[in-house]
This record gives sequence, C-alpha cells and structure tokens, in this order.
Amino acid sequence: MVWEAIEAARMLLEKGIRARVINMHTIKPVDESAIIAAARETRGIVTAEEHQLNGGLGSAVAEVVVRNHPVPMRMIGMPDRFGESGDPAELMDKYGLRAGNIVEAVLSFEF
Repeated sequence: MVWEAIEAARMLLEKGIRARVINMHTIKPVDESAIIAAARETRGIVTAEEHQLNGGLGSAVAEVVVRNHPVPMRMIGMPDRFGESGDPAELMDKYGLRAGNIVEAVLSFEF
C-alpha cells in the first residue's frame, strides 16, 4: 500500500494538495511520535492497509490521534468480511485499495 499512497500523493500534488506518506511498518509497537507529528502538522489523516479495518492500522492510528491531537480521519482497508483468493490487482480494485481511492478519501475532508 505504500506505493499506492505515494501515487496518491503525486496525484494530489497535481491538484495543489501536499500530502505526507508515512510507512508504518508495524502496528505494535505503533510509532506514536510520527502519528502525533502528522496530526499536528496536517489537517487530516488517511490510513491505507491491505488488512481488515477492524483492529488494523487505522484503528491503532485513531487511538493515538484521539488521545493526543484529534483531526479528521479516513481509513482505506478491507471491510469486515472473509478474504478472497484471486489476482491481487483485481482484488485491490474490488476493495478500493488503490491510489485513486486514497485521493477520494483526502478530497472528502471538509476544510
């Protein structure tokens, strides 16, 4: 998902929106200082993961954000359902795990 996030940042820059991409390579321990800095320095956070939304990266980031510096958030990830086998690209399209979906999430913020 990091590549999709980098592509989304490039697409957003073309629209005049500067986005930061943070590679959160672990959920536990979560990098609280990076999350808090991002919350303080940006106007919203979008998490993107190839994982179930429940109990995933978005949940971990939301816990840190709500305790330290609340900002609007959106989460891109798998809905609460059983996974499927198939072509990875097709599954990413099916579940909205693409750069365009990240861009849409960012543009949904009302600033």
